[in-house]
Amino acid sequence: MSKENRESVRNLQIALAGLIAIIVVLFIIGWIIYKPEPVVIQGYAEAAEVRVSGKLAGRVERFLVEEGQWVEQGDTLVHIDSPEIHAKLAQATAAQNAALAQDRKARKGTRDEVVRGAYEVWQQAEVGVDIAKKSYDRVERLFEKGVVTAQKRDEAEAQFLAATAQSAAAKTRYDMAVSGAEQEDKAAAEALVNQAKGAVQEVEAYMSEVVLVAPISGEVTDIFPRQGELVGTGAPVMNIMDLTDVWFTFNVREDLLEDMKKGATIRVKIPALGDLEAALEITGLKAMASFATWKATKTTGDFDVRTFEVRAKPIEPIEDLRPGMTALVVR
Repeated sequence: MSKENRESVRNLQIALAGLIAIIVVLFIIGWIIYKPEPVVIQGYAEAAEVRVSGKLAGRVERFLVEEGQWVEQGDTLVHIDSPEIHAKLAQATAAQNAALAQDRKARKGTRDEVVRGAYEVWQQAEVGVDIAKKSYDRVERLFEKGVVTAQKRDEAEAQFLAATAQSAAAKTRYDMAVSGAEQEDKAAAEALVNQAKGAVQEVEAYMSEVVLVAPISGEVTDIFPRQGELVGTGAPVMNIMDLTDVWFTFNVREDLLEDMKKGATIRVKIPALGDLEAALEITGLKAMASFATWKATKTTGDFDVRTFEVRAKPIEPIEDLRPGMTALVVR
């Protein structure tokens, strides 16, 4: 083969090798660009929170805790000053004292002087009955002898009957004075006492709300008002986080739910804890609102994909886990 032919073959080989190299490079670049990205399921840790609020409107007198502080159930958190509740307690106590006085009066009965006066009137009436009886007996005997007329006898009998009725009326007034107030009056007085006691107990129950205590053990995450500010009835004062009740929430497309069933176990990595791996148990799945639906981009061969909220709890406690930390599902 001539020198020119050998040179042409060499150049052709070099060009062919270069073309192959370019094709390989383009293939590698295309594979890198168009290879499917691995699907990463990401979630976040959450914890139960209890909002502390009171039944009274008042002014924050002082806080006994700070944000980030750990509190035990029953610890005092804040004092609220409410002058109105003290005034209501004074009013309810005064009404109770008045009702008790009325009840004592009803149970004590009529005053001794009134009882003695009624007794003396009754005894006087009894004397009148005795005199009228004797007069009637004398007139009756004289009538039988024909000495007096029937009219005289009738008049004596009428006086005797009138004296007897008067004595009976005096006896009734005396009995009423001895027995005192009627049962209805006593029952009404007792009802007033019970009503007043209930009002005092209600105000005393509200009085306990001037001191708010921790309903659970946990960490104080937020304190809303400042010292000296007014808070309304039921207004939130602070949040307490229960770090013993922690879970993870993942938003997962429904086409990735194949291995995520309720009761199934998944493994996650937590970057904030040095990629610590932990096992979680799925406790619930719930379809999210329509705004979380993945819309199809093709007119054919594709469909809308719903997003589900997947909730999972750690099988074992995870040390140093804090709400808000990210968790990545290991697939």
